[in-house]
Amino acid sequence: MRAKDELGRFGEEVACRHLAAGGAAILDRNWRCREGELDLVARDGATLVFCEVKTRSGARYGSAAEAVVGRKAARIRRLAARWLAEHPHEPSPVRFDLVLVFRPPAGQVRVEHRRAAF
Repeated sequence: MRAKDELGRFGEEVACRHLAAGGAAILDRNWRCREGELDLVARDGATLVFCEVKTRSGARYGSAAEAVVGRKAARIRRLAARWLAEHPHEPSPVRFDLVLVFRPPAGQVRVEHRRAAF
């Protein structure tokens, strides 16, 4: 497995644990269709949460938050609409979150959860 893929899987696992610790129920992980992938889909109380996870081990690629703007945010919204169409449920509010996981080569893993980030 490539180091980048391994880091991404690590970040998604950390994000899942973080969301669950906050009371959210994970409904889907790495949901895919032709247009792309949703990292995490969760239920936080009555709200459906579509969560993008960004993991970094250093500042080499810029901040993780910078990675979800413009087209990327629009694509995630389109994917969420597709997921909703394929998973019938009671109408509920929808939120788009960003979980940033920073895993430095040495030191403590940090998690930043931005609710309604985009």
